Amino acid sequence: MTSLTVYDGARGIGGNKLYLEEKGRGVFLDFGKNFSKYGIFYEEFLKNRDTRGIHDLVHLDLLPRLNIYRPDLIPGDLSMDRYPALDVSAVLLSHAHMDHCGNMGTLRKEIPIVASPESIVILKGMQDTTNASIEGDTAYFSPRGPSDDLGLRLSSDRRINYQGRDFCCTEEPSQELDAFLSRRPGQDGKNAKRLDPGALCCYAEKPLPFEISPYPVDHSIFGATAFILRGETTVAYTGDFRLHGMNGDATRKFVKEAEDASVLIIEGTRAGRSGSPDGEATTERSVRDVCLEAVEKSSGLVIADFSARNFERLSSFQEIATKTGRQLVVPAKDIYMLHALASIGGASVSEALRVYDEIINKSRKWEEEAVLPNYGDRYVGHASIRENPDNYILAFSFFDMKHLLDIKPEGGSYIYSACEAFNEEMEIDFVRLWHWLRRFGITPAGFSVTKTEGGEYRPSFERGFHASGHASREDLAWVVDQIDPDHIVPVHTEAREWFIERFEKATLVDEGETLRF
Repeated sequence: MTSLTVYDGARGIGGNKLYLEEKGRGVFLDFGKNFSKYGIFYEEFLKNRDTRGIHDLVHLDLLPRLNIYRPDLIPGDLSMDRYPALDVSAVLLSHAHMDHCGNMGTLRKEIPIVASPESIVILKGMQDTTNASIEGDTAYFSPRGPSDDLGLRLSSDRRINYQGRDFCCTEEPSQELDAFLSRRPGQDGKNAKRLDPGALCCYAEKPLPFEISPYPVDHSIFGATAFILRGETTVAYTGDFRLHGMNGDATRKFVKEAEDASVLIIEGTRAGRSGSPDGEATTERSVRDVCLEAVEKSSGLVIADFSARNFERLSSFQEIATKTGRQLVVPAKDIYMLHALASIGGASVSEALRVYDEIINKSRKWEEEAVLPNYGDRYVGHASIRENPDNYILAFSFFDMKHLLDIKPEGGSYIYSACEAFNEEMEIDFVRLWHWLRRFGITPAGFSVTKTEGGEYRPSFERGFHASGHASREDLAWVVDQIDPDHIVPVHTEAREWFIERFEKATLVDEGETLRF
């Protein structure tokens, strides 16, 4: 008998932690961070304390109460022995968005990660270029130890090297991938800790409780993967997917291969939203055309804001820049990621891309070692952009607004090409962004902000500037109808009831509940 326990992701979008088990052995389908739950307790200036390991996360039920976590993250006043010690053979990672991978850093080192080569590169690239956190230690981590007599405070042990996680690649891993995983930027410094890499193999070499078949699917990030798991029951897991992107045919191939699945675990991010009023879907191609028209109408500096690591959208803006006689300038961390992806054949770094030369307080080792040696002649500084604003499209987001104080643009356009605000905190960020743009006389496209009768500022969004990374309600129905499973389990959705109304075979499961097939 096959059992599925949903430890997170049952009633909201993101945070998938789905445990599929047979004969006492199992795998997790994703192990993501549930931002909605975190937002109940935390915000930008109030975060969980890494010095307390997983203590805070367990007590606030932000991590399932299971005995599967790194021993070095368990402080002296937290006992995990009373919780179930699941036999976890692996985590099958659908893609490298944080709501699917963002809690993997807490798991025991001996639990390998099955993922596409692109996802593996993105995991490590994100970690190399951002500040460390215990949840984000997805590719490697610095072992911790007690720093007080009671073992309540945990800190990194300077005597022990960084420990790399074990990865099982969905295809035969290349030497370039192995080399990228084997080195941490800056590790050759005099007092720097080295990285002891974990094992890297092809998933087919790993003894797992199911026969696993990975399939690339289309999503708003490279490397997205769906899985079919065959045991006593055949289970298909979509991860996040869509049909309207540049690689929609990959998703259709997965759907065809999943037609023998008895159980379909399917995301439903957009299940609560019907199609567009005019019946025309917003696709990546249509977004490119809308944004091209906006750039053609713009004078002065153009700023393009699209989702982090949405390299398909970046490629669209590169094409737009070429057609409009501009140069696309991106942050150095984007070039670092593209360079790493290019080394495994997962992307390319366009000859036309430029790198924004930030004014920073200290050197960044990943930039010194990978970006400057290979792309040092592509850097563009604030003065050049200020003097020739019509020559550039800047790939900036809200968090890059501080650089406008160096560039000091006089007018221009800001094209917002990412998701709409879906909570109050995001709405506040858009109002802040709007004030930044007003300060420099920059006109937004894709969103606007108006003042209500009560004196509050509220953002609204213009259709056509962004294509969702998720399947529409109509496409979800098509996928279910094509696969025609015996059991449908919706996850990653706030519209579970739609599945019950639409499909008689749908079953709702709450967190901690187990379904048996």
